[in-house]
Amino acid sequence: MAIAREPYGFVHADSGRLKETYGGPAGQVFVECMRIRPDDVESKTVILFSHPIGGGSFLPLVTALAREGHHVIYCNPRYRGNDTALIMEKCVLDLGACIADAKKRFGYEKIVLGGWSGGGSLSLFYQDQAENPTITETPAGDAVDIAGAGLIPADAILLLAAHISRSHTMTEWIDPSILDEDKPFERDRELNIYDADCPNQPPYSHEFVTLFRAAQVARNRRITDRVLTQLAAIKASDDPDAERCFVVQGTMSDVRWLDPTQDPSDRKPGTCYLGDPRIANDGPVGLGRFTTLRSWLSQWSYDKSRADGTGNASRVSCPVLVISNSADLACTPSHAKRLFEAVGSEDKQMVTIKDADHYYIERPDLLPKAVKEVTEWMEARRLF
Repeated sequence: MAIAREPYGFVHADSGRLKETYGGPAGQVFVECMRIRPDDVESKTVILFSHPIGGGSFLPLVTALAREGHHVIYCNPRYRGNDTALIMEKCVLDLGACIADAKKRFGYEKIVLGGWSGGGSLSLFYQDQAENPTITETPAGDAVDIAGAGLIPADAILLLAAHISRSHTMTEWIDPSILDEDKPFERDRELNIYDADCPNQPPYSHEFVTLFRAAQVARNRRITDRVLTQLAAIKASDDPDAERCFVVQGTMSDVRWLDPTQDPSDRKPGTCYLGDPRIANDGPVGLGRFTTLRSWLSQWSYDKSRADGTGNASRVSCPVLVISNSADLACTPSHAKRLFEAVGSEDKQMVTIKDADHYYIERPDLLPKAVKEVTEWMEARRLF
């Protein structure tokens, strides 16, 4: 089926004092979108994808859904391609503005959120706040009026190759062998799984994994404590809106990458979705490599981030479909399982696409199965 791609954008108001994006006037935010739809096929339902840093309008599954007859919109929040200063609460506001605009601009009556990868926890965070609006400030204490934004709840959510949240994923990947953030390359050999002389080698013992996981949480909390101390000093100063930037080394160290008995799946051992995890651990595109005080608290902090996929999922009431890809190198099976078990809605379903990788790049032949699962699930609920 032939499809059309229609790029468009819109501006919505932003009353926040602080600006984290490059260019543009104060008090306004530009949101860039792409509508992908079959030629000459109308629909009152749209699958609306978003992700904290966007960039997924050409994902294979997005295109395949449009070729099947679905109308799809991909919404890029204000942080398109750059999560350095990203605030999750503002991603929620941008997604809400996109939903309202899609209903007005195109006349869609039903909205199905497409939560791909990191878009899964964003979709759940959005729906939680749309159904139960409570937030009036960021974890840093800066005003952000989600409670008064009039967010429109979605009619359903698709969690597709999704992880539980940026903050918890960061914690499960962060390198626990770094004990001093000011000396990130002086590492504890006992916990440095990429050191050939590390006494702990795969397959890892239960005792080591328990120690490793606890040390990961501890490091995340040390960074959070450091952030809170610096932010408190700034807010007590003559320039309370000032910000500080910093680097986080070592954010791709997970026993799952080297030991296939951890969170077993069909993925290839010794690799991750960024390639060789040893290189990605300190490479420029690792999670949270460059960040700010406020952004760390909002998107990466284990304890402070409100974008908590399982917590948000427990408070949503709309139908939810969870699709897990069994050879996924990023979002391993336990993520899908935890999300599914956490969903508070009585109408929830989980499907596993065996041998599918995260992007369906290696196994494009499995795309029709994923599309069929989504389409039949939506048809059963009269959403398509």
